[in-house]
Amino acid sequence: MPDGATRIAIPRWIQLVGLPLLLLLVWTLANTIGRVVFLFVVAGLIALLLNPMVRTLGRIWIPRGIAIAIVYLSFAAAATFCVIALATVGTDNVRSTANRVNDYFTTTNSHHQTGAERDVGRLQIWLNTHHLERIKIRKHGLEFVRSINVKGATSKAISLIEGAALSAITILFSIVLVVVVSIYMLLDMHRLSAAIDRKYPPKNGSPPLMTQLEQALAGYVKGQLLLSLIIGASAGVGLWLFGVTGLLPGGDRYALYFGLWVAFTELIPYLGPWLGAIPPFFYALIQHPIAALWVSLLFLGIQQIEGHIVVPKVMGSALRLHPLLVIFGMLAGAEMYGVLGVFVALPLLAVLRALWEFFADRITFETWAPATATSIGVSTTPAPPVQAKPKRAKPKRAKSSAAAEEKNEESTNDPAEREPEE
Repeated sequence: MPDGATRIAIPRWIQLVGLPLLLLLVWTLANTIGRVVFLFVVAGLIALLLNPMVRTLGRIWIPRGIAIAIVYLSFAAAATFCVIALATVGTDNVRSTANRVNDYFTTTNSHHQTGAERDVGRLQIWLNTHHLERIKIRKHGLEFVRSINVKGATSKAISLIEGAALSAITILFSIVLVVVVSIYMLLDMHRLSAAIDRKYPPKNGSPPLMTQLEQALAGYVKGQLLLSLIIGASAGVGLWLFGVTGLLPGGDRYALYFGLWVAFTELIPYLGPWLGAIPPFFYALIQHPIAALWVSLLFLGIQQIEGHIVVPKVMGSALRLHPLLVIFGMLAGAEMYGVLGVFVALPLLAVLRALWEFFADRITFETWAPATATSIGVSTTPAPPVQAKPKRAKPKRAKSSAAAEEKNEESTNDPAEREPEE
């Protein structure tokens, strides 16, 4: 190519036979060893994401193996700290919240009413004072409150969290496998990058292929951080406004902590918005049922705006993908591999987009010759042109005979041709 890039020509026989067989092979591998392929894809994405850090450490004369060890140990220490902190704080908060909810539904006051029964009566009074006295909820509300098995619900919540912790331990083996595979990939990443650059040199003024892939993943990380900032700030501001206006007593005091929690859980696709809404909802429920209703409406609106507007726009702009493609990728990842599939879907789309941009103008398909027309048994040979018959010349016998006699007479009268007389 004029700019130095290598062009790849796909022959006709590969288009006819090779590409369908390749698609069939990919489909078969996805159905048979899909889990193994998924683990290697995750390992490759992690290696591409950490390769710039390893390369930066290598510029200060640190061997590549030691640089990889430093990067992974740093991430392992940070992840361990976060897990331990969240487990400790989360378990304590869950137990304290469970005790408060238990007291709210079981402990009675001087009027022999629990907090839930008192709030049902207050809700009925609020409806009556706002010209909604036709709505009668006292009787059915009290029946519902008294039928709640609080101890069973709280024990199930605690056992659910403990079960999640145990399941996290079982996932640890897959995480170790991903880490090992990604370390091997990082060790040979520079050799692979050099080989690709020799075989397919970049265009004039454009970065190499590996650099483009790393930039695509960096765009995903920036988009995810921006998304967490937007959702966390929206939740924090909303709860602060509820506290200032009196819709949620004490909401302005804890708005910052709730906003940070929502921003952190937003890193978890699909489950993050629901996990972020749990602590504010229970806090509002303890304060007043109407406050819990307002908090539920707030987070429901945030989740709808996030799923249909914020995520497609922000991630589409960060990944340079159409919002519909972002939504399709997330739904497809969730359908195939659940929450982990949603984690991998958008980074994988970013990498595929970078690969397409790199190889799109390098790959050419050999054109197929146009089909020629064939005869179907009907002769189309053109008839020879009809030639005009030449006119027959009239005989000139009399003229030719007179000329012959005149010639003979001249020859007889010529004295040179006469015989000499003896």
